[in-house]
Amino acid sequence: MNNTTHLSVNNGTTGIKAKELLRSRIIYAILTIVLIIWIFPFLWMVAGSFKPQNEILAVHPALLPKKATFQNYIRWFTELNIYKFFGNSLIVAIVTAFGNLLCSSMVGYALAKIHYPGKKIVFGAVMVTLMVPSVVTFVPLFVMVTKLRLLNSYAALILPYLTMPLGVFLMRQFMVDIPNEFIEAAKLDGAGEFRTFIQIILPLAKPPLATLFILTFLQSWNNFLWPLVAAQTQDRYTLPVALSLYSTGAHATDFGLLMAGAVLVIVPILILFVFLQRYFIEGIASTGLK
Repeated sequence: MNNTTHLSVNNGTTGIKAKELLRSRIIYAILTIVLIIWIFPFLWMVAGSFKPQNEILAVHPALLPKKATFQNYIRWFTELNIYKFFGNSLIVAIVTAFGNLLCSSMVGYALAKIHYPGKKIVFGAVMVTLMVPSVVTFVPLFVMVTKLRLLNSYAALILPYLTMPLGVFLMRQFMVDIPNEFIEAAKLDGAGEFRTFIQIILPLAKPPLATLFILTFLQSWNNFLWPLVAAQTQDRYTLPVALSLYSTGAHATDFGLLMAGAVLVIVPILILFVFLQRYFIEGIASTGLK
């Protein structure tokens, strides 16, 4: 009886493991299919950037180029002044990202650790602005920038996005969980609010800061509508706006050139994420941003 019972238990355990293994394989198979579907447009874009126009417009286009060419990339670096567009995007994205790190973390710290009248109202206002589409603010922003005579300048491209509600929310959610004992100990040592914030809070907030940097850099780097409105001349155009210059209609569009430009836009984001992905994942997990 004991042997029979033991064999039954082993068979039951083996059956459960077999079911779990089958379930895992099915899940991985589904995820692999989803990944292929998701990444296929990107692969098509990369492959298309090495194709001449006649291959892209062929009736039955192939994924891989028959005659690979670097001409589309060469044109960007020789004829189309990509260095200026790239420089504009880099300046705007970096200043906007670091500005958000400072401003959003300061506001988040005030909402999380400083007690003052109306704090809940301020936080409620931040939450409300998270639900307002950015397009709604375009007209008032344009009027304000015009009246301040900042149109067609770096300031016009940077200032409206120097603080993001999402960044304030993310930093506030993280800083709420920082023990108050750290702040009290710093104050006992004679540190003021600013010194406590710089020397105690910010070093503890590396994961959400990295997350905020990536999100802000990505949003600023890919921003198209506002730079299109605020930049009046080509010397202030960012890369996404510059790409639109070569998309003038179905028969005039140079698709190979556009795909090469799109690859050049995406590469810096991929590099940034590769270097900061560990902090990005930690920041998402630690702030409850799901």
